Amino acid sequence: MRSKFDEQLSLLHTELLEMGALIERAIRSASEALINQDVEAANKAIAFDREVDRKERDIEMLCLKLLLQQQPVARDLRQISSALKMITDMERIGDQAADISGIVIYLVGRPYVKPLVHLPQMADAAIRMVSGSVDAFVREDVELAREIIAMDDVIDDLFDIVKNELIALIHKDARCGEQAIDLLMITKYFERIGDHAQNIAEWVEYSITGWRKGEQVR
Repeated sequence: MRSKFDEQLSLLHTELLEMGALIERAIRSASEALINQDVEAANKAIAFDREVDRKERDIEMLCLKLLLQQQPVARDLRQISSALKMITDMERIGDQAADISGIVIYLVGRPYVKPLVHLPQMADAAIRMVSGSVDAFVREDVELAREIIAMDDVIDDLFDIVKNELIALIHKDARCGEQAIDLLMITKYFERIGDHAQNIAEWVEYSITGWRKGEQVR
């Protein structure tokens, strides 16, 4: 029985890695679409979101089978319940990459009102957070999970910088207002992606230690 259970856990890890890779590609495509005003890249991000949705359903079914058929306890139970929580955040990241791409498609053909310096940095940080949090789960690496949790501060700081720049731009020239609001929405989506990646890392920490956000979860 344990051998069968370990095989299914290994499959769960593989499925999570694949879902994480899809999300990374969605974020990267959304970022490329933004930087280059590339409709094709934007559509790729939207397509990846649909694949992420399918992968979420597959992993959810696998987790439910493990819970019902194997009736795991202790750390095994934490791993599976954490995976169920993680895929919810991962699916939302896919949604937000698609939302960014939708705005980019609307903006195509219009010169940007400001250079895109910090938004690509936010995207890169988000990709590192997603990749690191999933790796931490598979490797059962609590220190890596905690590093990812701390990385959210980087994205939050970049969000504040871009937000303040866009507000100043609107005050300076009201004609920039419409696009500035669109860029602010994109910035907020990247910030939310960071929040979801932080949530994933927090569930990884829980799966390993039984503690989440400094509290023991029973």
